Amino acid sequence: MPPRAQFYRNTSILYHTRAQSYLAQNDLLQASEKGWGAAALRVKSVAERRRWRHTSHDDLRVVINQLVAQTGDTQLKIFFESAGALHQNFYEGRMTRRRVRNQLRQVAELLRRLDRL
Repeated sequence: MPPRAQFYRNTSILYHTRAQSYLAQNDLLQASEKGWGAAALRVKSVAERRRWRHTSHDDLRVVINQLVAQTGDTQLKIFFESAGALHQNFYEGRMTRRRVRNQLRQVAELLRRLDRL
């Protein structure tokens, strides 16, 4: 794995762990943002390995769409949208703990599926 891709993956793992810790502390804003960060960085890791552009939120959506087209796994898009909802929640703070927990579960599944690519 290229060094930059490995950096993104390792940081994604760290953020995912921190998201769970923040959730346990009932810090829903930080749990939400770390969940988004974990997802975004894992997508960047995959994009980096494929030499695809990944410098903006729009680029990440394009990467997800390309992965869906290549793999036929439409769940990737759904799980990535859950991560995006967490990112929005960081700013809005409207999600319940239960919803943040459920969105983080979808992020975890996204990370698992991206690791298989």
